[in-house]
Amino acid sequence: MQLSKERIGALFFLALAILYGYYGSEIQLFPGDELEPMNARTLPYAITILTAGLAIFLLATANPDSEDDAHQVFEWKLVVLLIGLTVLYGLALDWLGFLLATILFLICGFRILGVTRWRVLLQVSVPFVVIFWGGLTQGLDIYLAPGRLFTILFSG
Repeated sequence: MQLSKERIGALFFLALAILYGYYGSEIQLFPGDELEPMNARTLPYAITILTAGLAIFLLATANPDSEDDAHQVFEWKLVVLLIGLTVLYGLALDWLGFLLATILFLICGFRILGVTRWRVLLQVSVPFVVIFWGGLTQGLDIYLAPGRLFTILFSG
């Protein structure tokens, strides 16, 4: 079996699924929850099974790289920039809050990927984040902290 980019990606996601499933099994349950049909481990297990299944399917069906694909250079700079942006997003989340940090994260990510039109950037990122935020806070009743900057500026 020849390792292609698709198979390497599938192996990466398979390893990630196994690791996620392992840490999902470490989630503490309330007494008596072990016998419930749905508990705190249900969603992580479902995500693990789906991800591992898709990764195995991709491993089995991936075509080896063609001659044209073999000469393409992997864009490490792009990967490093996106990983760095993800780390910055994690750090900015506490200070800027979910709404502002996520909007900035999406705009910067799209810019790194080559989208340059500000109108498109704003029309895609702002409504998506606001609708997602509304679904989390209003629909699922999940509290998302507004961020330290918001608290400092508007807490009189």
